[in-house]
Amino acid sequence: MKRSEINDKYKWNLADIYASDQEWEKDFAKLQSELPAIKELKEGFADSAQNLARALNRIDVLSLQCERLYVYAKMRRDEDNANSLYQAMTDRAMSLYVAVSGETSFAAPALLKQSEQTLQQYIAQENALAPYAFMIRDVMRQKQHVLSENEEKLLSLSGDFASGIRDIFTMLDNVDLKFGTVDTPEGPIQLTHAKFIELMQHRNRDVRQNAFETYYSAFKGMINTIAATYSTSVKKDVYYARVRNYDSALAKALFSDNVPSSLYDGLINCIHEHLDIMYDYIDTRRRILGLNDIAMYDVYVPLVKDTGKKYSYEEAMDIVFEALAPMGNDYIALLKRAYKENWIDVYENEGKTSGAYSWGAYGTHPYVLLNHRSDLDSVYTIAHELGHALHSYYSDENQPFSLASYTIFVAEVASTVNEVLLTQHLLKHGDDDLKKYVLNHYLDQFRTTVLRQTMFAEFERLSHTMCESGEPLTGEALSGQYAKLNKLYYGDGIKTCGTIALEWARIPHFYNAFYVYKYATGFSAAVMIATGIFEGRPGVREAYLDFLKSGGSDFPLELLKKAGVDFEGGAPIKSAMDAFRKALDEFKTVMDV
Repeated sequence: MKRSEINDKYKWNLADIYASDQEWEKDFAKLQSELPAIKELKEGFADSAQNLARALNRIDVLSLQCERLYVYAKMRRDEDNANSLYQAMTDRAMSLYVAVSGETSFAAPALLKQSEQTLQQYIAQENALAPYAFMIRDVMRQKQHVLSENEEKLLSLSGDFASGIRDIFTMLDNVDLKFGTVDTPEGPIQLTHAKFIELMQHRNRDVRQNAFETYYSAFKGMINTIAATYSTSVKKDVYYARVRNYDSALAKALFSDNVPSSLYDGLINCIHEHLDIMYDYIDTRRRILGLNDIAMYDVYVPLVKDTGKKYSYEEAMDIVFEALAPMGNDYIALLKRAYKENWIDVYENEGKTSGAYSWGAYGTHPYVLLNHRSDLDSVYTIAHELGHALHSYYSDENQPFSLASYTIFVAEVASTVNEVLLTQHLLKHGDDDLKKYVLNHYLDQFRTTVLRQTMFAEFERLSHTMCESGEPLTGEALSGQYAKLNKLYYGDGIKTCGTIALEWARIPHFYNAFYVYKYATGFSAAVMIATGIFEGRPGVREAYLDFLKSGGSDFPLELLKKAGVDFEGGAPIKSAMDAFRKALDEFKTVMDV
């Protein structure tokens, strides 16, 4: 379908950012003309509280202008990626953004040259520095890990080839590896990453097994090359940690969010203590599938068929409104604004960016891109993306530009809270078939987002510890360790084979070390919050809304404490595993197993 054929009520209204392309061009030209004057900000940048406040405010103004220009151009391009006008505008906006970033990059090093005492005095003297107090504190926190000017310059020169490690894996994984074909009742299928996921859900077990073995045979054939690539990536992480005086690669990775290593370790330990639930889930899956034994290629096939019910966009929004009613009238009013005021681009059209996202520029409302397919998953997508959108709305409305952006650590909390509230609503009001489907979906979220991501996190900790202690990261060593972890997390009830030991070799997230644990912590925090809201526990909703309004005004763990989520002691993880157990028991009841 062409975009022109879609009713305007299903398209977002980007005029709320720029009324026309001509207005965008005016702002672009204006910002471009201001580039030479940015150099003047360096002079006397932190010589006084007034100078510092003036310069930081000016940098914010420039950054916001860049953000608006890029967001508008990129979202116009996302409407139809074949549109050459918006391709060019996006490229121009990005180039200007890079130029502004380069001209203003002096700020952090200049702050680091000042003493903490001096900067604290500035903040106390000048009220205009209040929006920057947290940023200044965070920059000063990094001082112990910043090297001399010459050392920093030398280190920066290593960036291109250090980042190239991930590029090597990306090319190998997405271009050079060939997976062959798999015979199915529907005919032979050329195996790709996407087709592999699809075939892992095939109802025919022989097809699943064949796809599993065929897919991993490609990685087995390249295992030494992949091991050398991953080993180099780990060595890179360890090198930068040591050069910057961190205790470990893990400590360096967690530093930006101010997260202690004890939280990472505590997540893993808590999951270990609750693995009996995972073992029960695996056995339940075996019984429902009617198998004498269960293998790794049986863990993705749906246990319940899709209900087949279709949901128009309007029906889907009504369900979301009902499901999120526990969030209160103000929250629902904002959702309805998003619906009525064209914050959402609903349907697929030729050239439109696939998937879904929430995005926007500070000072205007957020937007949501969808490709609505009218199934239940699409209803979940709406709830998910509107969670992001309202998080951004509340942050922007209550924080200055310098404090509005929140980190990845908390980003998925708001979206997942909405998903969990939708799940609980459907379980309360749906028929038996819908309940079965929703519980199947919910249980798979626990398995993939909490348990599996924690297993990945443990593998990353293990591989980096091996490197730090001088152990070689060969394909055999890595596969051996991964096999042990898989056995631990899935238990004796699952039929293991040497093939699953190769799974580590296909995970691209491992080239962005110590990232995946955030999926588990974010989901756990969201389950804890959503359960409290759904059950109407006093103060939970209000505390959560306070969290949404906090933006990036503090470190993630401190922000989550506003929502009543304190990871010290592992309460959110324990709460999530309790919810996993409860959902599993309910599933076994409705499935009569």
